[in-house]
Amino acid sequence: MMARWLATALLALALLPFAVVRPAGATVSRLTVESRQDVLGGRAFGTTGGYEKLVGTVELALDPANPANASIVDLGRAKKDASGRVLASANFMVLRPKAVPRERAFALLEVSNRGGKAALPYFARAAWTVDPAAEAEFGDALPLRLGLTLIWVGWQFDVPIREGAMRLDAPVATDDGRPIEGLVRCDWTVDERAATLPLGHRNHRPYAVVDPQHPDNVLTERDGRLAARRVVPRDQWRFVDGTRIERAGGFEAGKIYELVYRARDPVVVGIGLAAVRDMMSYAKYDASSPFPVRWGVGLGISQTGRFLRHFVYQGFNTDEARRPVFDGLFVHTAGAGRGSFNHRFAQPSRDAHRFSAFFYPTDIFPFSGRSQRDPETGTIDGLFAREAHVPKIFFTNTGYEYWGRAAALIHVTPSADAVVEPLPNERIYHLAGGQHFVVDPPAMAERFDAVVTYRGSPLDYHPALRSLLTRLVEWVRDGREPPRSAYPRLDNGTLVAVDRVRAPAIPGVGWPRAAHEAYRVDYGPQWVNGIITLEPPRLGKPFPVRVPQVDADGNELGGVPSLELLAPLATYTPWSLRQGAVNPGELVDFYGTFIPFARDRAERERRGDPRASVIERYGDRARYVELVRRQAETLTRSGFLLGEDVARVVERAERGWTWLMPPPAASSR
Repeated sequence: MMARWLATALLALALLPFAVVRPAGATVSRLTVESRQDVLGGRAFGTTGGYEKLVGTVELALDPANPANASIVDLGRAKKDASGRVLASANFMVLRPKAVPRERAFALLEVSNRGGKAALPYFARAAWTVDPAAEAEFGDALPLRLGLTLIWVGWQFDVPIREGAMRLDAPVATDDGRPIEGLVRCDWTVDERAATLPLGHRNHRPYAVVDPQHPDNVLTERDGRLAARRVVPRDQWRFVDGTRIERAGGFEAGKIYELVYRARDPVVVGIGLAAVRDMMSYAKYDASSPFPVRWGVGLGISQTGRFLRHFVYQGFNTDEARRPVFDGLFVHTAGAGRGSFNHRFAQPSRDAHRFSAFFYPTDIFPFSGRSQRDPETGTIDGLFAREAHVPKIFFTNTGYEYWGRAAALIHVTPSADAVVEPLPNERIYHLAGGQHFVVDPPAMAERFDAVVTYRGSPLDYHPALRSLLTRLVEWVRDGREPPRSAYPRLDNGTLVAVDRVRAPAIPGVGWPRAAHEAYRVDYGPQWVNGIITLEPPRLGKPFPVRVPQVDADGNELGGVPSLELLAPLATYTPWSLRQGAVNPGELVDFYGTFIPFARDRAERERRGDPRASVIERYGDRARYVELVRRQAETLTRSGFLLGEDVARVVERAERGWTWLMPPPAASSR
């Protein structure tokens, strides 16, 4: 009885909040674990054993005088404590293996995209959630079976208020206690008439308006991304609740609206970079950490892939004690971008696409790891030029990033006339044909008498990502070389200008005539200090655009092919074009297009489709499945597919065949 009582008491004590208080001068000054519980009731994950989930808050104390913090814009203008440090706090969540000692522990810190958590959905086929607890929310638990400590910490101050979102509480900058004012810009591509438009991007919290009637508040409209702006008369629009604008008669479909307004109280946004740095450093080097690790890899997806490129560019992989922070980085779907992560009145959610969120400081020079010379400005710079501890890095991009996020610039010169070879610490992988994220296959069409196109491509590159995560862990921990870079290149003709793409003439399918361009942009004379004074910015000459070449089916060449491209049943384009009367022909953000092949020769000829039909290619289901199995084995040997995933990807390919080629009894024909 006494033993049972003691065990119960110890368990209850373990579940109580506890705080680790660090001595004065420590960057992480306090870490409070507010809840601690076993994952899935203590289930063992492979040979790693059981996991526990820690949730709490971390408090940071940053020294403005430390060289590691010198690039944080306005840090010295924030309120300081008695020791001269600037304080901030964030929430965190950690999934840690309970029985792995520090000397063998390996962390994967995911930089949360707009407050969310994507590591388990991307690498474990798990259900999406901000608080993984149920079995479906861990999927097949690949990261846990690899023994990884998963870390999330808030870094973004303006994420929408919702339960479980990762968030940073950062101070505002002042001018010796007086409020700082400046210009903030918002823009909207309006696809259908709207009564109001939000100031915050994607429901993020906006900066406060100084004065609704201030003469700096200017709303314009234009008919295209580079079209002339027309000022909307001030008496035709107004601010509503400080979070939206309203226009008499509404905002017209097909127009681009842009608002520049005078705001106050800029948050010290760059503290978010330090929060990620210091959480990883704390886990690696602080003896009191409740989740100690030896190695650390950072994961960023889309917005936060750009964050990690910015992180390295501004030297944040070196902590206040001059130690290396991340040993590896997994930068996914960032293209050539960085972002609004460290300037005055920065809006971290703002990005840049061909036809939305225009001309924010996202796709700006430099782009490649190796330093390059911009022939227009004469500036020589590189992504790694300021970092003393450059980690091993995987850059993975889909085809969408080549069309919608200038990805080619990470491996060509600024004039796009020569290849820039990756450095030894870099690998560049192009996930050929993929859109920005994976979606489920479309519903079955009743008849395919005409060429059918679907917005949203089901090409699934998650199996490649799962294998690459494993390869990155092995590279960092064991020194085992990962697969060679695989991406389209100028020197073998797989990377070309947009007008050189050999697009097949598929009836009813148009090919893009333009792709997203990165510009040389002038944000005003104080931009060098992280302060924008020119809104909207002045555009200079764009950098050349290069995109992957395609084969006779319209599927991309170069890069890492999925089974969908090695044994295709369709054309998978990484782009989708706007249809109808509103900005037709422009790219749709994020999405690709799925264009199934004809089933047989008769159907192909009836359509006038130049692509060989399914039967002409493969004969029957058995030969198709055999080809898929052989290709899956080849991908496994090359390091782009895990052996444990072969059966699943083959089964998915078989489902694709059944979807397109239903048995006679199920056919509507």
